[in-house]
Amino acid sequence: MREYRTVRRAEGWGSADAAYYRALPYRDLTGRFPDIWRIRARSYNTFLHRVLRPLERTGPLNILDLGAGNGWLAYRLQRRGHRVVAIDLLEDPLDGLAATRHFSEPGLWPVLAEFDHLPLPVGQHDLAVFNASFHYSTDYTMTLRETLRVLQPRGTLVILDSPMYSDPTSGARMVQEREARFSATYGFASNALQHEHFLTPRRLDDLSADLGMTWRTYQPRLDLRTAVIRKLNGLRARREPARFPVIVGQR
Repeated sequence: MREYRTVRRAEGWGSADAAYYRALPYRDLTGRFPDIWRIRARSYNTFLHRVLRPLERTGPLNILDLGAGNGWLAYRLQRRGHRVVAIDLLEDPLDGLAATRHFSEPGLWPVLAEFDHLPLPVGQHDLAVFNASFHYSTDYTMTLRETLRVLQPRGTLVILDSPMYSDPTSGARMVQEREARFSATYGFASNALQHEHFLTPRRLDDLSADLGMTWRTYQPRLDLRTAVIRKLNGLRARREPARFPVIVGQR
């Protein structure tokens, strides 16, 4: 947590302006990370179209926002009439759950907790969304098993904005590059916990076999500028660029 907060503060995440949080993911009013939020907005729109709107036909949902960060997704879901529990380990006022103070509407509950020990009853939620956070899990099987515990038997689980590679060696190289950059910049590799870091189709198949789940994936359509940037970055790094599909799982 200390390493994560150090990096995020140095990079300039967050704002003192409430309007910043309410504009996400469609606009980054700080102007610091427009390319990242452009990708996040495309993922969110795909999630809305492919997952959320069909589920909304049954009425308001009980939703978990897992790895909620500053709460922007929980806020968007709450505004659509759902009851949302925002889960995160950080209570940072700029980049963690304390930032949910900018969302005063009822129906959003921030809860300080970790993925693998959710302080929630069995089978009470319709939808769980890992919000650019699943790759921080130290054990995907353990994390998903705990999430399934609190979902209804026919509940839906969604993984947003976690990197996926066809070739696991590309994912391993991405991790090495990031750790080397962090060591040079901050004096630590930010690997105090051994996260799984990324997904592959093979890893999804393994999780399906372990947990009795089925998966569907939807690839958000990127704008031309973002697609070109990602392609060039992959060429410079001499590895496959990450994809960020919307991954939907059910038992």
